Amino acid sequence: MKVEFAPLNIPLARRLQTAAVLQWVLSFLLLAQLIKTWDLDPSHNYIFGFHPHGVLVAGAFGNFCTNYSDFEELFPGFTAYLHVLPFWFRCPLFREYLMTSGSVSVSKKSVTHVLSKEGGGNISVIVLGGAEESLDAHPGKFTLFIRQRKGFVKIALTHGASLVPVFSFGENELFKQVNNPEGSWLRTVQEKLQKIMGFALPLFHARGIFQYNFGLMPYRKPIHTVVGRPIPVHQTLDPSTEQIEALHQTYLEELRKLFEAHKRKYGIPEHETLIFK
Repeated sequence: MKVEFAPLNIPLARRLQTAAVLQWVLSFLLLAQLIKTWDLDPSHNYIFGFHPHGVLVAGAFGNFCTNYSDFEELFPGFTAYLHVLPFWFRCPLFREYLMTSGSVSVSKKSVTHVLSKEGGGNISVIVLGGAEESLDAHPGKFTLFIRQRKGFVKIALTHGASLVPVFSFGENELFKQVNNPEGSWLRTVQEKLQKIMGFALPLFHARGIFQYNFGLMPYRKPIHTVVGRPIPVHQTLDPSTEQIEALHQTYLEELRKLFEAHKRKYGIPEHETLIFK
């Protein structure tokens, strides 16, 4: 395989970007941009449904765990909590790293704690596709594992927290994955390991520091995380199955509308659409 090295005479700005992606956090900060489309009421609590998962949830971390993308200016009076797998809080050192960023567990108890805070101004950011979705995080694909994810809807009803669809354009473009179609031996192994360990193991790669052909640094692709219109939710302490189904369907419709309204702006062809699984 021919290795394509980075030229020496590229602009200083691009050199600085490359230097930044040497460190996992800074790479995502410089790539992510947060776009607000609707004003939110800081006296209420919200659930942000983040899509897609991507390989490493770069947009969610860069936009909601730091203020690099001006979250505090765009959403004054709010505190965002990115919910991650409980497994990561069992990893020494990485656990402390996550806690300094404000990340919390995605357990029901943790989400309930955030949404139960009085006075409003709290946002639970949940990557709804979960680890399973990361196995479909291929460039140019828009497959979301959402049809069976209804726990967040029940929690929203129980606490009266408005639902807000969030789509991160460019999330799946940061890395390439080894081809793993459903039914392949690789996908079968990955799914079995996910059930055992609780998280997925996508086989991904991107670029290196001084060449473009292989490595674990993300490609220099921009991430545009668009926060959609809130869906008002009336508090229902014991929601019925019908109420959960109805709100879930409304959420899917609003998520699709968000994608369709912004996809051309970020270079997605007209014929592309979301696939819900």
